[in-house]
Amino acid sequence: MHPPDADVVLIRHGDIGVKSEQVRRKMESRLADNLRTMLADRGVDGDVEQRRNRLFVHTDDPAAVTAAAADTVGVSSASPALTVAPTLDDICAALAAATHEHYDGGTFAVDARRAGPADAHPFSSTDIESEGGAAVWGAIDAMGGDPSVDLDDPDFRLFVECRRDEAFVFLERCEGPGGLPLGSQRPVVALVSGGIDSPVAAWQLMRRGAPVVPVYVDLGAYGGADHRARALSTVETLAAYAPTTDLSTHVVDAGDVAAALDDTMGAMRMLAVRRFMLVAAEAVAEDVGAVGIVTGEAIGQKSSQTSANIAVTDAATSLPVHRPLLTLDKPEITQQARDLGTFRDSTIDAGCDRLAPSLPATNSSLAAIRDAEPDDLFERARTAAGERSVVPIER
Repeated sequence: MHPPDADVVLIRHGDIGVKSEQVRRKMESRLADNLRTMLADRGVDGDVEQRRNRLFVHTDDPAAVTAAAADTVGVSSASPALTVAPTLDDICAALAAATHEHYDGGTFAVDARRAGPADAHPFSSTDIESEGGAAVWGAIDAMGGDPSVDLDDPDFRLFVECRRDEAFVFLERCEGPGGLPLGSQRPVVALVSGGIDSPVAAWQLMRRGAPVVPVYVDLGAYGGADHRARALSTVETLAAYAPTTDLSTHVVDAGDVAAALDDTMGAMRMLAVRRFMLVAAEAVAEDVGAVGIVTGEAIGQKSSQTSANIAVTDAATSLPVHRPLLTLDKPEITQQARDLGTFRDSTIDAGCDRLAPSLPATNSSLAAIRDAEPDDLFERARTAAGERSVVPIER
């Protein structure tokens, strides 16, 4: 929803604003570049202008620009707006016009803020709200309505942002992902399984500015084509949010290893599989310059994810293992997957469940797993990673 003749989209960011001046400028520039790429990727025309603590996109298609901005990592919110002269008369006229266009009953409020030096205008933000509210009241009355003000929870809210040389009138704030611009952090390897959790975990690292390098460990007969296809499909969904990033997926063949572990290991074989995956991910990370590994694990969600077993699996790698879902309940993760758009393609459980023993180990020690697993497990992981294939991902 936007005012008649809206010509610009106001783009806000959050965490960038608390950085040092030098870092803030770099991150704002990266966010502006990422937004330009997102608009181009979606075929949307818009001229991105970078100012301190704000981006402005001048456009003839504010709805499409707002939708693209709301999917851009680092954007906290976006508002399609009308640019007017910074005078009370022009602001009030725009508020009245927006009311005629969009008001359909109920209470209203005008929320105004004024930026810049105190002497930039002969009026305050309170004056804008008062005079603007009177203009909206008059517009509703002229439409035959029954105007009523509710400053706390109105049915219809109008916003004004007044700057030194121009003012903006808008009607909504469309929430974005927030976080930091993608590419402002070093990349990490993301272990993706085709389940619900791993794409959400990868997305959370992307939200913090870290590009992800997806790695799918193919368990052969213990996984299957369906699981591989679902993993790749979830990565395709993530790619729609990351037009600046190559999300080609590295596929590591582990079918023979899975079969061998199934034959030779008992209650601890799932831990051996997880350790194999981490070593393979570490090898990929070394090749591509990634500085960490992200997984979708949550404490206690599966037998291999107890706090004791996580300590055992982490010992397989020297890289930090990021687990952004560590303390979340499954319904919370599922809702994030729905919001992200990966849930539909993640509804089959990960193939490694076929390897799970009937009585899996839940409180293992590092010494015990080292005694039980094959001596060449890590060597086989690094060899498999070196022989991996790379599947291009199309958005």
